[in-house]
Order: sequence, then C-alpha cells, then structure tokens
Amino acid sequence: MPIEIHAATTDRWDDVVTVFGRRGENPSWCWCRLFLTSPDVEVSVQETDNREALRQEIVAASTPPGLLAYVDGHPVGWTRVGPRSDFPRLRANKALRRVLSDESGVWWVTCFAVDSNVRRSGVGAALLNGAIKFARDHGAVALEGHPVDVAGLRTAKVSGSAIFTGTLAMFSSAGFIEVARTFPTRPVMRLKL
Repeated sequence: MPIEIHAATTDRWDDVVTVFGRRGENPSWCWCRLFLTSPDVEVSVQETDNREALRQEIVAASTPPGLLAYVDGHPVGWTRVGPRSDFPRLRANKALRRVLSDESGVWWVTCFAVDSNVRRSGVGAALLNGAIKFARDHGAVALEGHPVDVAGLRTAKVSGSAIFTGTLAMFSSAGFIEVARTFPTRPVMRLKL
C-alpha cells in the first residue's frame, strides 16, 4: 500500500477535516492545538473554536504546521511537526523541562491522527518519516517526540487515543534514540538531523 505524504496547506484543508473524521464536526475538539496553548491560560471549551484556529494557522503559515498522509489519493493521517520553541505546553511541562535542553533548531512531533481503517499499516511510520524529511528540509538540527512505550502499559489492547503521540517502536524504527523518560511509559526520543 503506497503512502504519500504532503504538507498541510490551504488547498488541503478539506483533507485535514476528513482525517479528523467524526471529530471534525466538533470545533472545540483538540484539532491538534493542545501543545500550542499555555497551561496557565484558562479557556472555556464552549468558547474555543480549535477547528477555525487550525484553519487560520494553515492559511497564515509560511511553513505548514503539519503533514497529511494519503492512501490511494484519500487522506488518512495527520501529524503536527514544528520548532519545539513554538509549543508553549511543552516548555511548561515540568517533567519535560527537566530533561530537555534549550538548544535552538530542535523540532518536535506532537501528535498523530490516523484513520482507524488503516491503522497498523504503516501510515504513522510514513508520517514520522515525512516529519523527519520536513524538519531537515526546514533547517532543524534534531527532531524529538514523546511517544508511548506500549510494552509498559497495563492493558492488553491500546486505543488510538492513548497513543496519539506515537509509539516507542515507531520512533525507534525511524532511527530515534531514547534520551530520557518522564514516566515509565513515556520516553523522550531524539534524532539528530
């Protein structure tokens, strides 16, 4: 199954909505905006239109904030990737702050959304490899992420929402190395570019 990766640009907005599926109808759902907000700012969920905020971000971006995966021309996946300094929630996370350096030029992969019909078929891995190329092409010196080590989880079946940041196995297969852990099941992974 060939998987194509493209930047999430204005002309692909309908594809972003398709990837988010039934949640795409809910403007207050995350819409991959979680890491962009400071935990110090309280915003009512009812007042938040994350869908429109992401659309406006894509429209205004000089560098697209994410990538889309396609199978047979149909959008099936999304990942957000960008400079780590662009994600206030990462900088505010005490556990991450203890293990991350202030090195400039480091990019971060925040999350993945993959259509449930194509999970476990390499879409997440293709998005991660696309993020590596995208970060490298935009001058990043390293790419990092905070996936889940599913082997350490206590459940036999892991839901997609539990691993929205990716899995340790996926990051390891792409050449990332573990540099720290913030929790027994949460490694910080890094790839020098």
